[in-house]
Amino acid sequence: MQGLVTVFGGSGFIGRYAVRALARNGWRIRVAIRRPHLAPELRVMGDVGQIELVQTNIRVADSVARALAESVAAVNLVGVLYEAGAQKFDAVHARGPALIAEACARAGITRLVQVSAIGADASSASAYARSKAAGEAAVRTRLPDSVILRPSVVFGAEDQFFNRFAAMAAVAPALPLIGGGKTRMQPVYAGDVGEAIVRSLEQASAGGRIFELGGPAIYTFKELMQLVLNETQRRRALVPLPFEVARLIGVAGDVLSAVLPVIPPPLTTDQVELLKRDNVVAPGALTLADLGVTPTAVEAVVPTYLWRFRPGGQFAQPSEIKPSVPSIVDPTR
Repeated sequence: MQGLVTVFGGSGFIGRYAVRALARNGWRIRVAIRRPHLAPELRVMGDVGQIELVQTNIRVADSVARALAESVAAVNLVGVLYEAGAQKFDAVHARGPALIAEACARAGITRLVQVSAIGADASSASAYARSKAAGEAAVRTRLPDSVILRPSVVFGAEDQFFNRFAAMAAVAPALPLIGGGKTRMQPVYAGDVGEAIVRSLEQASAGGRIFELGGPAIYTFKELMQLVLNETQRRRALVPLPFEVARLIGVAGDVLSAVLPVIPPPLTTDQVELLKRDNVVAPGALTLADLGVTPTAVEAVVPTYLWRFRPGGQFAQPSEIKPSVPSIVDPTR
């Protein structure tokens, strides 16, 4: 069995795939999360005693240090999609990684994988993107050999992208095309991200490098909405929503997250800013292929979980809707 790795945020969407992949490769795993009692299912992803859960707050230095005790490696997956309560972008994406990297350095841990995001940019108009860039810089300053992983939109059975729009299509007469639906995305499978995390820890050549993780194809936002409608067997209008109008909706989402932080807002002003830029792997960037991982296509996975949004659920008959296959943009272009 491999050594002990501490996974911060291992109970989240990507975290569950990472924990499963690490367990499969023989690592002992300490999952450091805020509410261990809410994630008992993680313990059964490995052999008896292979996975332990510990209460940790990445905003508290002593808590982080305790979570890293006796570990030989660490993975940071903690992240938020919108600000609510004490969960601010700067606290979670910048100061948190800095504390983790500092604690790793003091403990002599040199193998750290920081999961960031495509679009991380210190000069971005998005606070989310700026905070992700600050987290990367903090980690690399303290641990130059750390690995940075930047995934595009991540999909999987528990995702907050395809599931959200499929649920919307089930009740709403139309789906919005924010900014006209022209923003390009390169969705990456959560299982591939989990495998990339394992390879980043185990391959010495990955040390000190940045990898951008995207799937095998690039789509426009509109094409992804068409795919959602095809898979859910729904006929819905696709309505262009100018960024200016989307921002007004985002303002309402900002207020909602401030007043009722437990309810995810439909859209925030920061998310509107993110949608103004393509979310694809940059030309010349290191990718999944450089880690030895073959990316999984959206079409191979998304149908396995969007069926539950069809009018008849799992008993739905083959759709009479003639699916329009979304045009795929060659990532090499």
